[in-house]
Amino acid sequence: MPEGAALFVLPSCALCQPTSCAPRSPQGGLGPRSGPGEMAQPILGHGNLQPASAAGLASLELDSSLDQYVQIRIFKIIVIGDSNVGKTCLTFRFCGGTFPDKTEATIGVDFREKTVEIEGEKIKVQVWDTAGQERFRKSMVEHYYRNVHAVVFVYDVTKMTSFTNLKMWIQECNGHAVPPLVPKVLVGNKCDLREQIQVPSNLALKFADAHNMLLFETSAKDPKESQNVESIFMCLACRLKAQKSLLYRDAERQQGKVQKLEFPQEANSKTSCPC
Repeated sequence: MPEGAALFVLPSCALCQPTSCAPRSPQGGLGPRSGPGEMAQPILGHGNLQPASAAGLASLELDSSLDQYVQIRIFKIIVIGDSNVGKTCLTFRFCGGTFPDKTEATIGVDFREKTVEIEGEKIKVQVWDTAGQERFRKSMVEHYYRNVHAVVFVYDVTKMTSFTNLKMWIQECNGHAVPPLVPKVLVGNKCDLREQIQVPSNLALKFADAHNMLLFETSAKDPKESQNVESIFMCLACRLKAQKSLLYRDAERQQGKVQKLEFPQEANSKTSCPC
């Protein structure tokens, strides 16, 4: 393990813990993958996710549910990284619980959303799926970085170039005035291709640690990894909920009107989140 890096486990609910395809061994190093049906241990950097700024998290809408107007917070999470690393598939797995049979290169930006319930509060998670190819990004970059609440950086564990290009994506993120305290996580996708892995977990951990990010390693394709994919976004949603107390009255004045929203029952997720 690189000097200065750290591995540790958050003793909280499974939904809020990053999970890895290369869990810790009892001796503390990186051991073999958990067997079928076993919960993988998380791989983490220092994981000091800080609260987002007040300006960056002032996003609020009102929802109509059971004929009573209730307030619902909306968290905008953007997913960025090279083309073909599986960003679209990760958003499909989280929001719809499925792996798409066929995908095409994202042009510009697309977003999907899922309503979750955390400690009795409904929260809408908007996941923005961004284009990895520069020719599809130019006209939309400013739009999807605006008012972002959290960032997910994705690389392909079977392609070293997608990992080395992460520095470029971080520079782009910083160059668009994303507040330094906005939570960011690192995701290594396609862990099901074990024989083709080029990016070792200890290297990814060192990178995540250097950039103060949690590290997740998972597979959007493998159904057994669906809970691990959910952990990525639920961890961010839980932390954003816990760390940011929105001023509802101020948000109402800024919005100026009530919007009626539908909660798709099949997309709802309920959990209690102690982290």
